[in-house]
Order: sequence, then structure tokens, then C-alpha cells
Amino acid sequence: MTTPQIVAIGDACLAIVFEQKIDPVVNGRCVALASDLEQRRLPGVRDVVPAYATVSVHFDPRRADRAHLQRELELAVTHSVGASPETERQPIEIRVAYGGTDGPDLASVAAFGNCSEEDVIRLHGEMVYRVYMLGFLPGFAHLGTVHPRIAMPRLDAPRLRVPAGSVGIAGAQTGIYPCESPGGWRIIGRASVKLFDAGRDEPSMLKVGDRVRFVAA
Repeated sequence: MTTPQIVAIGDACLAIVFEQKIDPVVNGRCVALASDLEQRRLPGVRDVVPAYATVSVHFDPRRADRAHLQRELELAVTHSVGASPETERQPIEIRVAYGGTDGPDLASVAAFGNCSEEDVIRLHGEMVYRVYMLGFLPGFAHLGTVHPRIAMPRLDAPRLRVPAGSVGIAGAQTGIYPCESPGGWRIIGRASVKLFDAGRDEPSMLKVGDRVRFVAA
């Protein structure tokens, strides 16, 4: 496994960049490193954000010594190399109403996969997905990986309104829209879950490293 690189993103963020691929081991290293950095409580650090293959460290340039912070990140990366692998988490089951008005793209995904709509539902539901990152919208979990047969690319022209709870596919990823918004993912169903609530102690229902299984309602 290659050594992560530390790169600057603007004047208030340093990113630790791992191998650029969708891989649970790489993402697991990101999760472990982010947890370690949060526990270190480095001066001036505002937020630590793990993603597919990066850990972004946002800091206040008025309070943090950038050179010192970079050295601390280099030490943390070195320390993380020998860290124990993360404990596998029990899957979180989310019920989905597939097709119909809840899943307007189900037929298109079936045609893409040269299979029936029932096959799409089965293939989507038989995988256990990993939360690789949160982004695009608050609480929007990017889940992977989708069965290759139904890994249909996103729409050429995004919809202006996608209802909250919509379950979509975009290539190897699947996810749930936490609120109504524009979006270009292929919508195959809808889940009745509140993925994000700013009033909760943990606003996002899902976090990076969680595992998810979809169950047909």
C-alpha cells in the first residue's frame, strides 16, 4: 500500500490522500486516522472529515501553526500504519418501497442490466454496503459498492426535485436523499428514514464506516 500524501487545499485545510480507489481497507485506514486525529485535539483544528480515500483536516489559520500541524499529521500517518483493523459493524437495515412513483427509474435500471425489475430489487438488496463518505447534502451517505449489473450511470440531466428518502444509484454507488433537492441519481425506491436532524446529538443517522443493507418493504 502506498504512503499517503499530505496536500494543501486552500489556506485552511490539509488533506491526507490515500490510494484513489473505492476500497474498504483504504477507507478503513481513513476512518481510523480521522478518529486518532480527533482524539489528539490538535490546536486550531476545526473539523476532521474522512471520505473514500482522504482525510481532510480543516483548521483556523489564525490559531494553527500550519508547519507544526503538517508535522503532526505526518506523525499520525506513520502511527496509523500499524494500527489494528477496524471492527466490522453490524449492518443497519433500511426498508425501501421499490418502483412505482417511489422508484421512477427502476425500469430503466432493469433495461440497463438486461434483467427484470424484481432482479434489480434483489441485486440491490443482497449487497451489504459500506458508508464511504458523507457529502453533497447533510447526512447524504455515499454507499458502495453496487452490483455491477445494475451500476447504471447517473442521469445526463439532473432532476430539479428529488423527494426526501429517495434511494438512487449512480454507477458503483447507491444512496438515500436526506431531503428534497435536485439530483441526478437513478431513483429506484424510497425509504422512510430521517437521515439528518440538526437537533440530535449525532445529527447524521449514518457515519463513515457504517454498513447498510436494504430490505424491500
